[in-house]
Amino acid sequence: MPSDTLNRARWWVLTLLFIATTINYLDRIVFSVLFPLIREELHLTTEQYGYINSAFQIAYTIGFLVMGKLIDKFGTKIGYAFAIAWWSLAAGFHAFSGSAMSLSFWRAMLGLGEAGNFPAAIKSVAEWFPRKDRAFATGIFNAGSNVASMVGPPLFVLAAAKFGWRFCFVITASLGFVWLLLWWFTSPTPPLRAAEIAEPKIGWAKAFTFRETWGFAIAKFFTDPVWWFYLYWLPPYLFDIRHFNMQAIGWALPVIYLTADIGSVGGGWLSGYFMRRGWSTPKARKTTLAIFACMMPIAALSVLATSPIVAVALVCLATAAHQGWSANLYTTASDVFPNNAVGSVTGIGACFGGLGGVLFSALIPGYVVSHFGYTPVFLTMGCFHLIALFFLNKYMGQLKPIEAPVAV
Repeated sequence: MPSDTLNRARWWVLTLLFIATTINYLDRIVFSVLFPLIREELHLTTEQYGYINSAFQIAYTIGFLVMGKLIDKFGTKIGYAFAIAWWSLAAGFHAFSGSAMSLSFWRAMLGLGEAGNFPAAIKSVAEWFPRKDRAFATGIFNAGSNVASMVGPPLFVLAAAKFGWRFCFVITASLGFVWLLLWWFTSPTPPLRAAEIAEPKIGWAKAFTFRETWGFAIAKFFTDPVWWFYLYWLPPYLFDIRHFNMQAIGWALPVIYLTADIGSVGGGWLSGYFMRRGWSTPKARKTTLAIFACMMPIAALSVLATSPIVAVALVCLATAAHQGWSANLYTTASDVFPNNAVGSVTGIGACFGGLGGVLFSALIPGYVVSHFGYTPVFLTMGCFHLIALFFLNKYMGQLKPIEAPVAV
């Protein structure tokens, strides 16, 4: 494939990855945004709301293992198409739900399908982009999650007021199928490079035997919950502790998510910048990870700030630093593992991240905040990235690519 054609193709693929991630999060947040309307019509309780969300979270966590293996087996072309078709169908069937039970079922189906997004997107980036640009590309498509959080709620509220809440699920499902058509007619993956032909073949089960897999998974286990904690607990914290009214929260959250986008793209760019200055891939990647990990304890001091403006600014630092960390952490999987295993390893790590999310962003904070307040949780979250960096260094070492065994 000629160089100019390859460049155009890879940036078109990255655009599709960004759009898919945006749709992924729109499908995810529409339920919580419209829950007051859904609750009124279906007579749901707060307890049932918790069960419905748990159905999604559990299925989403399990789905990473299934989808990662599937995507490595069938490739990104088919695997990604299958994932978005699955979750778009599940999203659409929300519109026909009439009870907590049916909503729980379709939320679970949505979670299983949505788990395919990140393994497929990370694998696509590894296929299309050279190492020096992978974290930057990951940061760009990952920014779609924050774009959805900024633009989704007002759009859903307007659509629901005009057409009803059920129509909103039809809209998000339709977006997924439009994307599917674009993806299906996109060029296939680039021809295999010579180095990729010689890469070792690592299956899903075999991936568990590598120290590097566990280093990646443990790092996800400790740091994914930090993002989920801010996502779940920041609005009630601002309302209950900082005494923000809904209007104040309305300006604070978009600013926070916009800053997270800047961190996502900027964090990916930074490691690539180091590489273009002659740094090795491991040195550039680990230095960037260390920079963002060291920002997190400083950002956690937001809970101690007396000024609400300073508190929001430090929260912005936390979300931006986490997204910069995440863009680089995801890329370590493709730094170390051959392309034929990137989906599986990403899925395994994301599964551990989901388990950490259930534990550290739902169960434990619910108890600690009720009995001891937000301060210990914020300060503890500020340490998790440094803990993750320790285990990443211990088990992933110098981020050396796994090589094929030499024939004798």
